[in-house]
Amino acid sequence: MGHQTETWDASLVPDARGKTDRPSPDCPVEVALDAISGRWTTLVLRELMHGPLSFSELRSRLPSVSAKVLSDRLHGLTSRGLASCSRTTGFPARTTYQLTSRGLALRPLLITLYEVGSELLTTAAQDPS
Repeated sequence: MGHQTETWDASLVPDARGKTDRPSPDCPVEVALDAISGRWTTLVLRELMHGPLSFSELRSRLPSVSAKVLSDRLHGLTSRGLASCSRTTGFPARTTYQLTSRGLALRPLLITLYEVGSELLTTAAQDPS
């Protein structure tokens, strides 16, 4: 029996945090995936990339999402420090959401995911199998 040598692709695993044999909360890939996980999350992020929006503005831009799901996604984004929420006083009170610098850091990831997804859709359409 031979001894198998570990080799790491430095571009995929640039440091020890990625050298795990199971998903880890310290792995940067897992952290990034968690940030965008959940149905509708990427669309909420996309809309907030343009600047602050109220809950009702988000609902009008994403009319198919239920108020409960949108509220859950916004709560998740704010609890992870990816978005902030501010409320104005007065009547009616207005709640505005905007991405933090951590949330804005997801922009290149969303762009890359879109590009890769487009490529996968193109190659799937061309694949005869």
